[in-house]
Amino acid sequence: MDGLHGAIAAAVTPLRDGGRHLDAEAFPSLVRSLADGGVDGLLACGTTGEGVLLTLAERRRATELFLASRPEGFQIAVHAGAQTTADSTALAAHARELGADAVALIAPPYFPLDSEELVRHFVTVASACEPLPFYIYEFAARSGYAIPVDVIERVRGRCANLRGMKVSDTPFSAVEPYMALRGLDVFIGNEPLVVEGLGRGAAGAVSGLASAFPQVVASLVHERSEVAHERVSALRRGLQGIPFHAALKELLVSKDVLITPDVRAPLRGLTDAERAEVLTLLRDDASVKD
Repeated sequence: MDGLHGAIAAAVTPLRDGGRHLDAEAFPSLVRSLADGGVDGLLACGTTGEGVLLTLAERRRATELFLASRPEGFQIAVHAGAQTTADSTALAAHARELGADAVALIAPPYFPLDSEELVRHFVTVASACEPLPFYIYEFAARSGYAIPVDVIERVRGRCANLRGMKVSDTPFSAVEPYMALRGLDVFIGNEPLVVEGLGRGAAGAVSGLASAFPQVVASLVHERSEVAHERVSALRRGLQGIPFHAALKELLVSKDVLITPDVRAPLRGLTDAERAEVLTLLRDDASVKD
């Protein structure tokens, strides 16, 4: 099967009732806004999608809703990262059964797994979704540790469907070891590093900002636009210190894409002051319209 390509939005997960339930009615609007915004697909239930805070049943249902809403040619990758191998395997197999385009997997947080544990975990989950393209998701700030390069090489030797990686580490020096893995597609997760990554051979980007600013990120990836680079850098600075998930959802509510900005506890919504600050970001799009 073909691998992922281009600009992929790390999608938020629409919630309601104070974040206690999925908002099924909002999924089509969200997917439509991303496709109309020019991105090539989305990653469901990743970090931006609050995936680890959802139950397995909710994650399966979210995958179903994203897939049911997608237009032809719009890629849907499913994040299967969970605390246990069994849960990740179940999510990966479900994604394969439903016809998703790819599966991504972050290293489990909390326990600092050794190389053998990581290899066994990744191989088991990759095998469960075969022949779907499988992507290792490197994000040391979320897992609590970086995935050693030799682990990825060992997984590649045992899994024909390992297609690439999403790397969300910063600064770029932390990304470079993974860029050196020839034959694997690397997608950059930190938007201000995308242009440099593309220049060094990255295949594209998987972007949280793209949930609310798809046109900007599409321009960043497809055109390597310097204006878009400056815009995503400014957006990241503007959102620093503000709850990221709630901020994206407030922006999407203001655009009539989502119905509520609800997030899943222990994440919180924005204060009035934070909301006012976030909404000013929409009024600063003179150069890159979204």
